[in-house]
Amino acid sequence: MLISSLQNPSVKNLIKLSKSRERKSQGLFVIEGARELSLAIAGDYDIENVYVCHELFATSRYLDVLDYITTDNIIDITPEVFEKVAYRTSSDGIVALAKAKPHNLSDIKLSNNPFVIILEAVEKPGNLGAIIRSADAAAVDAVIVCDPQTDLYNPNVIRSSVGGLFTVQTAVCTSQEAMIWLEENSISSFAAELEAALFYQDVDFSNPSAIIMGTEAEGLTDEWLNFATKRVKIPMRGKIDSLNVSVSTAVLTFEAMRQRGL
Repeated sequence: MLISSLQNPSVKNLIKLSKSRERKSQGLFVIEGARELSLAIAGDYDIENVYVCHELFATSRYLDVLDYITTDNIIDITPEVFEKVAYRTSSDGIVALAKAKPHNLSDIKLSNNPFVIILEAVEKPGNLGAIIRSADAAAVDAVIVCDPQTDLYNPNVIRSSVGGLFTVQTAVCTSQEAMIWLEENSISSFAAELEAALFYQDVDFSNPSAIIMGTEAEGLTDEWLNFATKRVKIPMRGKIDSLNVSVSTAVLTFEAMRQRGL
């Protein structure tokens, strides 16, 4: 089957799914890129259909990804159609329609000595994706997104995480639910705060730990600052008072990994 019309219902729906309300309503989202699709398949995501522009896909480094897709679910599209449904300016000619997962806190499986990243009210999908990418690199146990202002399946999250969304355990919940979960699992929490007394490198992250990161504009709410076991900061030697939240998260995360000998 070849789709060449921009008015095709499937094409129109792929475009509609760029909106958060449509993703939530349909329980579906779009994966762009063969590498990202391969990671989603490995992460046991349910793939409904895969749309392939063979002129572009022929240059992909992940040609074998289609071996894992039922032939009936592979739909050919023209370059014009792909250009219409693609989110990125450069891609390898493949777009997939997948079912969203629930991302419940109760589904998180922890290691014997867990390290967790907690994000409060994250609003920029690029930052969320970059943090998930760092979480994958450090092999953290989970990323927990509290009271989010963007959804996990925003195209920018998938793009900036380079498919890490499909490899890292990720949960969405309220701050209150996350606090109860931390206490139930005996995980110490370290809140990032510019005015904290402790430098991050002087804190012991070697035991079950969670770092708590707030927004770049407002930081963490008093609720999290008062809850945290300790408050920590990254020393700033320049004239700007803070790093990007994704960079700050990476700094704290890899310090924890260093302490753990990883």
